[in-house]
Amino acid sequence: MTSVGPDAGRVQPDEVAAAVRFAAALKAAVGDAVEVRDGLLDELLVCILAEGHILIEDLPGVGKTTLARALARGVGLELSRIQCTADLLPADVVGANIYNRRDERFEFRPGPVFANVVLVDEINRASPKTQSGLLECMQERRVTVDLHTHELARPFVVLATQNPVEFEGTYPLPEAQVDRFMARVTLGYPSPAAEAEMLRGHESGDRTDAIRAVGGPGDLLDAQDAARRVHTSDALRRYVVDLLGATRSDPRAELGASPRSGLMLLRAAKARALLCGRDHALPDDVQALAPLVLGHRIVPAAEALETTGEAIVTDALAAVPAL
Repeated sequence: MTSVGPDAGRVQPDEVAAAVRFAAALKAAVGDAVEVRDGLLDELLVCILAEGHILIEDLPGVGKTTLARALARGVGLELSRIQCTADLLPADVVGANIYNRRDERFEFRPGPVFANVVLVDEINRASPKTQSGLLECMQERRVTVDLHTHELARPFVVLATQNPVEFEGTYPLPEAQVDRFMARVTLGYPSPAAEAEMLRGHESGDRTDAIRAVGGPGDLLDAQDAARRVHTSDALRRYVVDLLGATRSDPRAELGASPRSGLMLLRAAKARALLCGRDHALPDDVQALAPLVLGHRIVPAAEALETTGEAIVTDALAAVPAL
């Protein structure tokens, strides 16, 4: 894998082509096993190549967990699952030091976050204390237990699912937790034809079990490295900053887009440019991804009852000229 640093250089044409081939093969493998709406897999691939975490929010039974499993199998990554419940503890997520009576010393027993893909199922059924245990994992790619720091695996991505907060036994995610997710996506119900095909395809078993990996962790790391080195201009960075400012100054927003969201938007734009076969990001990339990356981070004011974060982002895109 190519090293990344000040002298890493701009992404090369052969690296762009390799990333496009890898993403296309992964999309085909997952798409054969999971019925999802048009464009969803493209959004997920952008986030994964940009090293972002993904929050999948929808009703129970629409395939959130199946989609996460399919993505992990498609890249041949180690997958672990955390089933969130009200009595889940932070140590159940990150691990704990256990006393070994035979050796008379404490040993660290890693939790399920020590995997490439961590499926956090129904994250909003865990208590706020347990939810906060994921913050360091998602931002720093490491955990600290009893003053000792443990690095997580690379690549590392959290795919969290949640049900609507109106459902019984759920806790709203705090803003700091939501801000760690690059994107929040929804699946929705499949079309009647797609649902009928799903019923036919799953009669003989779970189709995700038949997915063959289209690459390995090294291929994904190479693609992520190439995405980091996609060129962005000063003008594009100013455009992102202006968009963030527009969301913060909107009177309908109690909380606008954070500086972290700007970093994630730029990273996502670079990943999208790579998947489009380009070595440079354009305002088009930012505009296509801004509602996806920024919308869930914006908290509408209490009096703006009919306003959503996505609507505020859409208005910002219309008001701020692309440079």
